Amino acid sequence: MSAQTLARAWSIRRSDGMVLGFTDHDRRLQFGGVTFRPDHGLTARAISQATGLAVDNSEAVGALSDDAITEIDLLSGRWDGASLRMWEVNWRDVSQRRLVFRGTLGEVSRANGAFRAELRGLAEPLSHAQGRIYHPRCTAELGDASCKLRLDRPTWTVEVAVQGLQDGRVFSMSAFPAYDANWFEGGTLEVLDGAAMGLRGRIKNDTARPGQRREIELWAGLAIPPAPGDRIRLVAGCDKAADTCRLKFSNLLNFRGFPHLPPEDWLLAPKLGGRHG
Repeated sequence: MSAQTLARAWSIRRSDGMVLGFTDHDRRLQFGGVTFRPDHGLTARAISQATGLAVDNSEAVGALSDDAITEIDLLSGRWDGASLRMWEVNWRDVSQRRLVFRGTLGEVSRANGAFRAELRGLAEPLSHAQGRIYHPRCTAELGDASCKLRLDRPTWTVEVAVQGLQDGRVFSMSAFPAYDANWFEGGTLEVLDGAAMGLRGRIKNDTARPGQRREIELWAGLAIPPAPGDRIRLVAGCDKAADTCRLKFSNLLNFRGFPHLPPEDWLLAPKLGGRHG
């Protein structure tokens, strides 16, 4: 494989199973069951690799106008954590190729009709803290494998239509089911249809109004505002406290915190006539 016949090809597999292939060659390449399209939807800088467990340093760049990579897909998180592989390949004989990068897409930023996505190598997870965290509050996420709470029950989840939207982040609904005030505070809002379908936001305030009216305020407005009539799903909020797990969710058996752990002040303060223990 010479410099004159060298091309780069990369494939991306999203979490929903969709696979896209791109190449910086001017013609399509095919191998491994993937068709690699000429470079008009995604490019990637040359991979910079280091010895040891250093994280590979590179990024992918693409145009939002391409039909394969849309802005709504990026905003809704469909590309978050997508697996990526990159090869150096002889475009005359694609059997002559070598895998030069394997990892995932990291942080995605958007500007001027284009996006940039960080490429994270396989060693990236090794830089994260491992093991249990000893803290009075729960370390699980509501509804995950550790929490084990089923969020498909009406008690924890409700689907309603948007009636009004203020400042891009305050949603108002009428004929709202009977829930306690602040029930969804700290929870999530997901848009189920319309132009903003798939977008999510974290709920800051949940206010019950007279006459079965409800206002849900997000911490930050969605990148694409939903329209009146679009349906949204609200998931109850959890502040990860033991009393909330017991009283609100009846799920204390699966609580993943240490509510009786002594505070730091207790551990550091001297005790008259003896030692802590």
